[in-house]
Amino acid sequence: MEDPFRPADVSLVFPPHPVWVRTARETVRTLLRVTDRAELIDTAALLTSEAVTNAINACATTKRAAPVTLHAGWRTPRRLRVVIQDEAPGLPTCRTPGAEEENGRGMQLISYGADAWGVCTHGPVRGKLTWFELGGTIYPDGSDTPWGDVCVDVRPRHGWEAYSES
Repeated sequence: MEDPFRPADVSLVFPPHPVWVRTARETVRTLLRVTDRAELIDTAALLTSEAVTNAINACATTKRAAPVTLHAGWRTPRRLRVVIQDEAPGLPTCRTPGAEEENGRGMQLISYGADAWGVCTHGPVRGKLTWFELGGTIYPDGSDTPWGDVCVDVRPRHGWEAYSES
């Protein structure tokens, strides 16, 4: 009998320009539609938009023209992992924006919306990886990262306090 759930992975490499946020979001939406995971679409699309926007803004601020890479795939048959890589220096920061400010909530949304998330600055690529997971149990050892045991920085849902740098 054929397995009705056939996991698939997608990757997208694009210049650090805001016009690509929609394409990144739609890429993840399409993956979730194709794999019959409609219950994850809204959250995954929002968090993808936020992570990609952060990467693009970081590249613009630091004048980095290197492409941004998105990879979305299945850590397990039920758990989606989305990874965004950029070459801008520094880490995303969580701040408390004023009520009228339009920016500054991306990492807060990722922290509260994802089942796990993290930022890696070491591994086989230049720059940093911002990643999040949806749709399953959090594994406490953190060993199943984009490249094996390279990055063990796992943040559970609502885990910004554990990440906050003073």
